[in-house]
Amino acid sequence: MTEFRSGYVALVGRPNVGKSTIMNHMVGQKISITSRRPQTTRHRIRGIKTDDNAQIVFVDTPGLHAKQPRAMNRYLNRAATDSLKDVDVVVFVVEGTRWHKDDEWVLEKLKHVPCPVIVAINKIDRLEDKEALLPFMQELAGRGDFSAIIPVCARRGDHLDELEKAIHQHLPVSVPFYPEDQVTDRSERFLAAELVREKLFRKLGEEIPYGLTVEIESFKEEKNLLTIHALIWVEKNSQKPIVIGRKGALLKAVGKEAREDMEKTFDRKVFLQLWVKVKEGWADNDRALRSLGYQDN
Repeated sequence: MTEFRSGYVALVGRPNVGKSTIMNHMVGQKISITSRRPQTTRHRIRGIKTDDNAQIVFVDTPGLHAKQPRAMNRYLNRAATDSLKDVDVVVFVVEGTRWHKDDEWVLEKLKHVPCPVIVAINKIDRLEDKEALLPFMQELAGRGDFSAIIPVCARRGDHLDELEKAIHQHLPVSVPFYPEDQVTDRSERFLAAELVREKLFRKLGEEIPYGLTVEIESFKEEKNLLTIHALIWVEKNSQKPIVIGRKGALLKAVGKEAREDMEKTFDRKVFLQLWVKVKEGWADNDRALRSLGYQDN
C-alpha cells in the first residue's frame, strides 16, 4: 500500500512568469487571480490539491523583484520571501528561455533554502526557437543544485503532470493537513475582493492597477443570495474617473464580470455593488497597507 504524503510547496519567481496559473491548473479551480500585469498576486495564497496518494498545499507568492521603491513593493517581497520558510519543496518558475536579472535575484534567495528546488520553465508554447530550450536547460543546471528542471505550459496544462510527480517524490509521509474537499485556506470575502481586483487589472492601463486595491465593506448571505459591497481604493483624485469610466461604463463592466465569476466560484447568486474612493498615497504607507489587509499571515 502506498503511504500517503502531504506537504507545502512554494511557487516562487519574478513577476508575471505564471505562478498563479500553474497553481490554478494544478488545483483544478481558480484560487489566485491572473492578469498580464506584473505583481497581480499581492498575498500568499494557498491552493490545496488532494488525491488518493497525497495532499499538496501550493503556496502562491507575489513576484520577487529587486527594486523596492514603495511600501507595497517591500510588502510583496517580504510576503514572497517568508513563504520559503517551512515548506517541503520550492518550485522556481522562470519564463521560456529568457533569463532576467530578477531571476538571478530570486536564485540568490533560493541558495539558502534547505528543501529541494524544482525549476519549472513556463510558457514554452511561446518559444519561437524550440531548439533553444535544451541549451537553456543545460545552462540552468549549471546555475544551481536543482532536483529537476521541467518545461511546462501552464496555460494549456502541458507537462504539469510531470511537475506534480517531481513534487510528490519530495513530500514527507504525513496525514493531510486539510479536509479533502477544501481547495484554499482563504475566505470567500477575500476571494470576492480578489475577483474584483482581477477585472480591474485586466481593463485598466499600465499605471493605475498598482495604485488601487479592493476592500469588502459588507458581505452578507440571505436565502442563497450573497450581497457584497466593495470599495475600490485609488491613490489620486485623477484616477477615480478613469476607474469609473465614461458614464460609469468601465465600473459597470467590472461589476458584471466579477459578479459572474463570483457566482461560479461560490455557487450562489450574487448582488454586487462597487464604489470608488480615494486614499492618498496608500501604497506608500505601511499603516495604510495594514488597514487594507496587507499584513503577513
